[in-house]
Amino acid sequence: MTTHANQAFTEGVILNNGVHMPWLGLGVYKTKEGQEVIHSVKTALELGYRSIDTAAIYRNEEGVGQGLRESGVPRDDIFVTTKVWNADQGYESTLQAFDASRQRLGLETIDLYLVHWAVTATYRETWKALVHLQKEGFVRAIGVSNFQIHHLQQIIEDTGVIPAVNQVEYHPQLAQKELLAYTREHGIQLEAWSPLMQGKLDVPVLQQLADKYGKSPAQIVLRWDIQHGVVTIPKSVTEHRIRENAAIFDFELSAEDVALIDSLNENKRIGPDPDHVTF
Repeated sequence: MTTHANQAFTEGVILNNGVHMPWLGLGVYKTKEGQEVIHSVKTALELGYRSIDTAAIYRNEEGVGQGLRESGVPRDDIFVTTKVWNADQGYESTLQAFDASRQRLGLETIDLYLVHWAVTATYRETWKALVHLQKEGFVRAIGVSNFQIHHLQQIIEDTGVIPAVNQVEYHPQLAQKELLAYTREHGIQLEAWSPLMQGKLDVPVLQQLADKYGKSPAQIVLRWDIQHGVVTIPKSVTEHRIRENAAIFDFELSAEDVALIDSLNENKRIGPDPDHVTF
């Protein structure tokens, strides 16, 4: 692997509590429990990835844990994220859900634990539980997922603890400009889920830029994430794609081309609106 490629795995951001998080990770949403997720995790780690993102609702934490162990990569070298699901939110139930995730993963400590969605009735108590878990040393960093600005303001007001990360839907058609500005201002790291728009990359501008830089449209988008200071976790189960997604550190988009991708924003969501979560 080239020096440029190695940067994908050794470089990262220092979160607001001093913890290092890689810029690039493997997402395992909809990756099947069992051999599929085990193989994906092992392949990514063999290729040099050092960040794996899962969640209780993905129902593949056991396979992720097995892939981590079978990879032979030292535990301290890997950044593992998981999330508490909506039905398990609330103070005591979150503590129980965390313990269950930790057992499924086979890990003593989780690097990043997130509140998966801002469930109106419970997210504030859920956040207090995460604050407790971090204070007790069970979690290295805590954060949220799919939180809007007003959700972030509420939990910060409640606890005085600023989330380290907010993982949200983020891609060229949903650039989340106000949210990105707010998180930058408050030292919260934005992280992109569905960065590749679930593969819907047949966009002329992206193809033109791919041709210009000698890259794929996916690599153009992932590079755009990084240049906006957004951590990205593309999902794939094939070695070719996992390898390709990492080859984004040997080129740089011009400011004009970043702005051109920015212009694709339509505030268009693939997933649910976080203010109207019904699951």
